[in-house]
Order: sequence, then structure tokens, then C-alpha cells
Amino acid sequence: MKIAILGFGKEGKSALKFLRAAPRYKGAEIVILDQKQGGEYLAHLKDFDLVIKSPGVPFVLPEIAHARKSGTLFTSATALFFDHADGLIIGITGTKGKGTTAVLLYRMLKAAKKDAYLAGNIGRPMLDILPKLKTNSIAVLELSSFQLECLMFSPRVAVVLDVFPDHLDAHASYEEYVAAKKGIVEHQGKHDAVFFFPGNKDAEAIAQHSKGKKIQISPEDFTLFSPEDLKIPGTHNYKNAVMAASVALYMGCPAAVVRKAALLFQGLPFRLQRIRSAGGILFYNDSAATNPHAAAAAIASFTMPTILIMGGRDKGFSYDILPKTLMESSVRHIIAIGENASLIEQACGMTGIKVTAMQTLNQAVQAAWRYALKQQKKNEEWNILFSPGAASFDMFRDYKERGREFNKIVKGLKI
Repeated sequence: MKIAILGFGKEGKSALKFLRAAPRYKGAEIVILDQKQGGEYLAHLKDFDLVIKSPGVPFVLPEIAHARKSGTLFTSATALFFDHADGLIIGITGTKGKGTTAVLLYRMLKAAKKDAYLAGNIGRPMLDILPKLKTNSIAVLELSSFQLECLMFSPRVAVVLDVFPDHLDAHASYEEYVAAKKGIVEHQGKHDAVFFFPGNKDAEAIAQHSKGKKIQISPEDFTLFSPEDLKIPGTHNYKNAVMAASVALYMGCPAAVVRKAALLFQGLPFRLQRIRSAGGILFYNDSAATNPHAAAAAIASFTMPTILIMGGRDKGFSYDILPKTLMESSVRHIIAIGENASLIEQACGMTGIKVTAMQTLNQAVQAAWRYALKQQKKNEEWNILFSPGAASFDMFRDYKERGREFNKIVKGLKI
């Protein structure tokens, strides 16, 4: 048997370790294919019996389409995990909020003394936790659209957060993106369950594909804690916390334990993370906001005067959500950076809010700092919010590197 591992990042390396240890694949010829090898690394995919594709390699590549038509079988580390895992799997998908919901749910389960493990798109490959799982274990997985492709199994408990356009540079269309998300419920049985929020038509449509119990979660009716009880700001973060708590309660966690875990949770890096307070000016890092809907949620989280820094690489998004959100917000000034700075200026032109374009993130932070100091009244607090609403690849390797750079600049400001 000849097997290719397509993409040799974290998931690819984890897949190699799994294959070498699995009796089923003993004696198989394993070949690593990665873009670092040059432009021809995809040329011979049809020569393999099985290709384990990493999430970062899109199916839309013509070489992959040709190999699939030729009969080459494609799978993923996610599919291998589902095929071999013991215990119960909770899968969480959506466009934004997956990581926050997954981490908070995991902490609630651990606080309730459950044998819980966290993996997936959050940064830990699923196959790495496979040897630890027992029949009473619970695996909490953050699942991207790419990880949900090729699945023949679905999680026993699925969570579908709000869905809106993203990754349109790697999917052929928004419809294909939504179709990939359906993998989280497509193979559920009548004893399984899917949790979702009402009001988001695509999330509701995905949930309706489940043969299991469909559980709508309404944050307005939730009473275990309020938005004011939490350390993480924003309506969207309250929704994430409510969803995590609802699933934890469904899994048998005591209400008091769930509430305490929610109140202690301080959020994740680069997700509306408070970085510094200096002279009444608060700096928030929301570098993980890689689409306009995520940026809009961050913008709506504040009532005090705010300077917004946004921009990056455009992924084919509509920016229609921004004008209405901005006109209802406390944003006083927008600083646009990156390749889509002109698109941001165009989208925000009707709001009456001044937009200034800057070449670098450092220039943007310095300008925002000077503007806030100039406009700030005595005893008045201002926010400087970095919520790009775009991908990072025009200036940075990923949103994490972009977020770290923002933190470095902010912490280096001379007060």
C-alpha cells in the first residue's frame, strides 16, 4: 500500500506518527508531500492508494480534483481519528467562536471531573490524543470546514455556531463552504444531538440535516449567568459562553461548577483580548477576527469612544455589514491597513467616520495612540481596538504572528 501525507505541518506530522504505530498500515510505503518541496509536489497524486490531506491544502486545487477522478482515495487526520477514537466526541463548528466555545466547554468538563481532552483546529492534532482515550472519555474538538470534509462519521454531540462567509479563497463558493460544515451532523443517528442558535439560517439548515435531537439555545432565556458576570466582553462572547454551558449541563456537569468555570474564564489570545491600559486608554487585540462579521461583533462590544484599526488581505468578502454596525457604534476614527485598505475606505465612506490609511501596523498603532490622547477628555476612557476583519497573509504568516506584533507594539509605547 502506498500512502501520501499531503501537507507536513502539525497534522501531517501527527498523521505520520499514527501510521507508523497502527498495525493496519504496517508495511505501507509512506511518502511526505509538502509545498516546501517545490511546484511539482502535487504532480503524482494519482500514483497513491491513499492520500491523507492536511486541512490547509484545499480540495479546489486542480491536481487534487484530477487525482480523485482517477480513483485515488483521499482522507484526513480527522477521519482517521473518528474511525479509531474511543469515548464520546463533541464537535464544534461555525465561522467564529469555535475556539472560545471549545476551550470553555473543556474547562467546564474538567472542573466537573470528566475525563475530557481538547484537540482539533484549536492547535492540538486529534491523533495526538487518540492513545489517551477510554470508553468514558470525552473529546472536545474544534472543527473547521476543511476538517469536516471526507468524514464518514459525525460527533455524537455537535455544536453549530453562527455561519457566515469565510475561507472563500479556499472553497469554490460559499455554498461549498456551508456544505462542508454539514459533515458535523451528516452521519448522526437518532440518539445523537446537535446544538445551535436560532436566527442564523445557515446554522439552522445544517442542524436540520441531523437525524438526532435538535436543541436550540436562546441566550435571552439563559439564567445561570449574565453578560455582566463574565470577564470576556461582547455579546458574541456571551453567546459562546452560553453555548458551552448548555452543552456542559447536557453532559451532566453540575450547574454550580459550570457557572464558576464561566466566571473564571478570561478568554483566548487574540480574541478581543485586553492587552494594556495606559492613561485611560485600553488596547484590545482581536487579531483572530479574519472576516468582516467577526470584526462587526467586536465593534458592537463597546460603548466607550473607540479607535478601530482594521485591514489585511481580502478573501472575497462583502463588507456590507460594516456601515450599519459602525453607525450604531462608538467608533470615532478608523485606521485602515493592508491590501484591502481602499475597500475599507469605500465601505465606510457613508458612515461619516474618518478613515485614515497607514502602511504598517506600527504606524497605525502610533497614530491611534496620538489621536486618542488628543481627543480624550478628562477622566474619559477610550479604546483602541485592533480587529482586522481580514486575513493576515499580506503582512504576516498568520493571525497569531499579527497578534503578537500588535502586542509588542502596544507594550513598547512610551507613556
